[in-house]
Amino acid sequence: MKTVLSIAGSDSSGGAGIQADIKTIAAHGLFAETAVTALTAQNTLGVAGVQNADPAFVAAQIDAVFEDIRPDAVKVGMVSSAGIIEAIAERLRAWEARNVVVDPVMVATSGARLIDEEAVAALTGSLVPLADVITPNLPEAAVLAGVPVEGDASMLEAARLIAARAGGRTAVLVKGGHAQGAADDVLVAPDGSHEWFRAPRIATRNTHGTGCTLSSAIACGLAAGAPLAQAVADAKAYVRGALSAGLDLGRGSGPLDHMWRYR
Repeated sequence: MKTVLSIAGSDSSGGAGIQADIKTIAAHGLFAETAVTALTAQNTLGVAGVQNADPAFVAAQIDAVFEDIRPDAVKVGMVSSAGIIEAIAERLRAWEARNVVVDPVMVATSGARLIDEEAVAALTGSLVPLADVITPNLPEAAVLAGVPVEGDASMLEAARLIAARAGGRTAVLVKGGHAQGAADDVLVAPDGSHEWFRAPRIATRNTHGTGCTLSSAIACGLAAGAPLAQAVADAKAYVRGALSAGLDLGRGSGPLDHMWRYR
């Protein structure tokens, strides 16, 4: 059985973070492993609190996984401090991790800020260059690229800027879920070539954990041996199915139905 390690924060409501990653990996028939970077107190209405893990303990969790059941892919999600980011990057380099997917989580679906300013520099300088692909949404892409991101042309420009700054080995998938109209994404390869993944928007307010789910699904595809573009296309189809299933839990932005294929 192929394995995927999720390095991310815990979501007490179960819709995003580590919990969404485990559900996604299991739904793809793979074995999930975890390294918890933070505890969050949150629900569909918002984030009430965040308690970061000690960086050394995050590193110890990663070492414990690699020493015994080496992952075929790694997904990195919420990392809200520079110390944690540096610890993760150092251990991934030491273990020569492959098929690394980084979801640069900066803002929750509810709008709550999940990463401090100092962590952004560590993320771009240490962690992003280790990734095979990163998956920013429009606000995150704007921060990483330093340019406004609103339409197709600016999405492509931002993706190419981020890829160039990553040192030439990292692909960038800029997600258009925050745009008006269709939910189109663009994937830029390290060589600057690009591919669009276009789809109509699904009318639902229940989008909590969408980014976590997509990045984990991409990691599953890479772990199973799929080329990156195919892993992205399959992950997008999986997320669309989870959104279309119509799960409606909570009083705010509810979670996806990660097990929709089995209903």
